Amino acid sequence: MKPKHAVDCNFDPLGRCHTKCVDGSRLARSKAFAGIKLLAMGIAFLVGAHVFLITPKARAHDALPTAAQPQGWSYPFSCCSGYDCREVADNAIGERPEGYVIEGTGEVITYADSRIKNSPDGVFHWCSVAGANDGHTVCLFVPPRGF
Repeated sequence: MKPKHAVDCNFDPLGRCHTKCVDGSRLARSKAFAGIKLLAMGIAFLVGAHVFLITPKARAHDALPTAAQPQGWSYPFSCCSGYDCREVADNAIGERPEGYVIEGTGEVITYADSRIKNSPDGVFHWCSVAGANDGHTVCLFVPPRGF
């Protein structure tokens, strides 16, 4: 059954008005659709806020357990995006008078550089951009001298 409209209102087979109607039913449908859209966006916002606020903070990935750190340890977020850091062999990092040398890239990191961090487990860990073997150093975890 078609809703009551003015004489100049044309309907499609589903009973929807396609021309200007005197009673403004087209405007009413438009406002109803906007309200539904606004409600859906509000629900999506609340779900997103709940996930963001309730779930634990995102952590960088963990270093593997070692004898010195049997539980492993977490790389700081500032150094690692979940795949940038890894343990490297002692011979992958050289010590020269000018600083630490990343043997694979030849990059020199001076001893005073803020990217150098203390290694909690006594082994070298290298964090490079995107975890690439030829990437720029983000952080270098070095064992303390005499470890």
